[in-house]
Amino acid sequence: MNEVNTILKDITNKNLKPIYFLMGEEPFYIDKISNFIADKVLTEDEKAFNQVTLYGKDITIEDIESNAKRYPMMADYQVVIVKEAQELIKTIENLTSYAENPQPSTILVICYRYKTLDKRKKLAKAIAKTGGVLFESKKLYENQVPNWISNELKHRGFKASPKVVHLLAEFLGSDLGKINNELDKLEVIFEEGTTITPEHIEQNIGVSKDFNNFELQKAIAHRDYKKAYQIVNYFSQNTKENSILKTVPILYSYFSKVLMYHGLKDKSNKNAASVLGVHPFFMEDYVTAAKNYPMKKISQNIEALREIDGKSKGVNSVSASEGDLYKELLVKIML
Repeated sequence: MNEVNTILKDITNKNLKPIYFLMGEEPFYIDKISNFIADKVLTEDEKAFNQVTLYGKDITIEDIESNAKRYPMMADYQVVIVKEAQELIKTIENLTSYAENPQPSTILVICYRYKTLDKRKKLAKAIAKTGGVLFESKKLYENQVPNWISNELKHRGFKASPKVVHLLAEFLGSDLGKINNELDKLEVIFEEGTTITPEHIEQNIGVSKDFNNFELQKAIAHRDYKKAYQIVNYFSQNTKENSILKTVPILYSYFSKVLMYHGLKDKSNKNAASVLGVHPFFMEDYVTAAKNYPMKKISQNIEALREIDGKSKGVNSVSASEGDLYKELLVKIML
């Protein structure tokens, strides 16, 4: 995120703000900024007397103010970090009086995870007026995660194919903290400039390069029933990591996009990839699926996926194992 980079650059250049109010649904960036401040603003010697971490469940607004109003000892600044500040949601507006007249030698960092301030109220306006940072960390949409992973890999000096990026996105989901931890692991193991392969991902993160939703999608597109059956059989034996509750929405989205492809007038790879919101690398599978599944069959498949989804959640169905549901799914969408 450009905004995050700007904040970190300002901190590095000692362009410090009196208040950093870090809020929003994505905790990764909140933690990244607050940890950066904790690490970079003061020297190790200065931290002993001038850096304090408070926790929202254990304090009041008055505690924050009393800590923030102190003067630093043998340093230009003191840093006060309030973690889990969302625990103070009922009283957080009471911080307005301090925000209107913050201590110039204090860097106050408020970590307000999973919540946001009402920007129409006094506290948000006071922070903005006195030169503080009011940063909202927004959750990424699932379709934005592969691009985020790709950029992170490049930033760390790695190369990776779109397939590798999508394997990581599928397995790790949209939890940026979790993804970052796994990329940290790769950074420890491999040298800068390494091309990360599916084998690397399988060996070091635990994603099977052969048995995953990406390969299932491909097998279904090519009507390779044998390969598709092998994959769902593997899923049935490893349901913790391969729940049908995860697979059905992926296939639903896939067939919805194939149906969309059928309706395109301009079916060039560049236009189709843009309209479908997929990487051009994967367009060959969508073209193949469109050839193998006419519009009527795709509509039937989408309805079948809705039915399987309901059964997996116990709707109008006797209890069935995930293995049985996976096999039923293949029969209904491939035959």
